[in-house]
Amino acid sequence: MTCVSPEGRITPGCPGLYAPEHEVAWKRLVDFVHAETEAKLCMQIGHSGRKGSTQVGWEDADAPLNAGNWPLLSASALPWSEGNATPKAMDRSEMDRVRDQFVAATEMANRAGFDMVELHAAHGYLLSSFISPLSNTRTDEYGGSLENRMRYPLEVFRAMRAVWPEGKPMSVRISASDWAEGGVDAAEAVEIAALFRAAGVDIVDVSAGQTSAGAKPVYGRMFQTPFSDRIRNETGMPTMAVGNIYEPDHVNSILMAGRADLVCLARPHLADPYWTLHAAAALGDTGTHWPLPYLPGRDQMRRLAERGEGLGLRV
Repeated sequence: MTCVSPEGRITPGCPGLYAPEHEVAWKRLVDFVHAETEAKLCMQIGHSGRKGSTQVGWEDADAPLNAGNWPLLSASALPWSEGNATPKAMDRSEMDRVRDQFVAATEMANRAGFDMVELHAAHGYLLSSFISPLSNTRTDEYGGSLENRMRYPLEVFRAMRAVWPEGKPMSVRISASDWAEGGVDAAEAVEIAALFRAAGVDIVDVSAGQTSAGAKPVYGRMFQTPFSDRIRNETGMPTMAVGNIYEPDHVNSILMAGRADLVCLARPHLADPYWTLHAAAALGDTGTHWPLPYLPGRDQMRRLAERGEGLGLRV
């Protein structure tokens, strides 16, 4: 997630899109990728909310910083956990300011050349804290019913949509289950997706959980795909499947069964940045574009695939 303000960062190591130098740096990256590959790039924009001002994940994840903590905002004054700082429940002026930060980041993403932008409204971050009844105990027009809990996230999205080019797609990431009693469930997730679609979302990125420290998720391979499947087939809107998807066969089975329109893989690409190219070669695909400097590696992989050898990817 790329953050819309210094106070919207999860950790001091998070990327941002709130200063002119950020736009310049992102544009260099986007221009290079567009010049060298056929890949499209999406900028995911978000605000950490009550889960901010924490240590980087490879130190003490979710724990507050040892020094230099910043104030937190959320839907309600409820800390993420007993060990985290209590956020301030946002008032209307703060909601206006943060909404405008999302808009400014969206405008910068467009000028930087991104092909798509995604609003992060999942995983317990700021907008997610409004959506989940576990983190939203407000008694005003932004709390209570689903319509009220969705009011501010939809306001932010509509403001972003208004400044994003009509011909470029926009997505939103949601948590389709809080994995906790009294929280968002799969049925309500369908309603959430439909509300975002009515506001102009082109595709919904269907994740789950990370909204409550007491959640009890049920893990397994492709464990969040059923949520994508249900939303796609009940609303008719395009979806992305995500979560413990790590083999080419997982991807193909999801797409061929009509459970999602796009499949997201993060950890596999952290382990192997060329996972997609390697998977294509292992499957015998010859139409995938490779950057010109990588062609010798492509040719070797194709020869290995023809001999029934490879780099260990299961297909």
